[in-house]
Amino acid sequence: MVAVNASNPWRARPALPDTLSVAQRLRRLIAAQGPISIADYMAAANTHYYATRDPLGAAGDFTTAPEISQMFGELIGVALADIWHRAGRPDVTLAELGPGRGTLCRDACAAMARAGLSPRVHFVETSPALRARQSELLPDAVHHDAVDSLPHDAPLLVVANEFFDALPIHQLVRTDNGWRQVMVGLDGDKLVAAPGVTPLDDQVPPSLLGAPVGSIVEHSPASRAIVAALADRIAAQGGAMLIIDYGYTGPAIGDTLQAVRAHKFADAMTDPGEADLTAHVDFSALTNAARGLACVGPVGQGDWLTALGIDARCAALAARHPDRAAELAGQRDRLVKSDAMGQLFKIAAFHHLQWPRPAGFSE
Repeated sequence: MVAVNASNPWRARPALPDTLSVAQRLRRLIAAQGPISIADYMAAANTHYYATRDPLGAAGDFTTAPEISQMFGELIGVALADIWHRAGRPDVTLAELGPGRGTLCRDACAAMARAGLSPRVHFVETSPALRARQSELLPDAVHHDAVDSLPHDAPLLVVANEFFDALPIHQLVRTDNGWRQVMVGLDGDKLVAAPGVTPLDDQVPPSLLGAPVGSIVEHSPASRAIVAALADRIAAQGGAMLIIDYGYTGPAIGDTLQAVRAHKFADAMTDPGEADLTAHVDFSALTNAARGLACVGPVGQGDWLTALGIDARCAALAARHPDRAAELAGQRDRLVKSDAMGQLFKIAAFHHLQWPRPAGFSE
């Protein structure tokens, strides 16, 4: 879940009338210029989607971990405060990428304040609708369209929860004639995905070149570019970054592009801009992009939250609010259990070489 970074490739496309739907704009563009990549399709759809709504909660399309329980954001805050304390308690900037309603940051800041840390808060967010919700919770937060304008004057503590899954991906498919990029074209008035004509075998990891016909490989240059930019900043300024998302350790075969609308899966090629388009995150690719930093993980979200003390926090909250004990236990289970979010979602940490290793990761 994220408002797509302002550098997404759709913004370089020719302007079309704002009165048209995203689907109408895409059909006109493809009819005039030919098929577009899955990455351009995702960028167009998600730019509109996040700019025009608050997609979270029962009335929206999906729910994220911070909206499930305060314990999630609190433990993020505990982890960041612990890193800060062991680094010598410097002045720091907290930066969250795609902060949703601001719930995670609010809960994290409350936990950090109990440990003596009150950082300046900066959000990377392009959605006007979500910026308004974030400002209600954290009126002093400073908004940015991209990571480039984050402050340079202090170490950065960066959090990205369900940010990278909504950044544009490219898909390559193995055909009888080799690897081709998956393109979005037209079948009549219908938007359809099909292989392009340009050979792209040189863009496929060598270990996957011989995969069966029909196999799909995904990669996200936009995600790698953002991690590389943040890694350069953290290497120069100090600090650490936590990335939480659903994903895998690549390289791997698989079509993970999906659309979610009203808490149900939908057709990704139908009504672009009216559903949340996401793809699983390749944590190996992010690690490779984090030049000059130490990297740990990814580990399952459930294992990490357990190591950080979610059971103790759940018990403490239940003791204070016994009427909510069952509700709190259910929240804990949803975040931690392997048949819920515990294994599908993973967390990786990236930190300055002279900063301490973040807690929650086994040696």
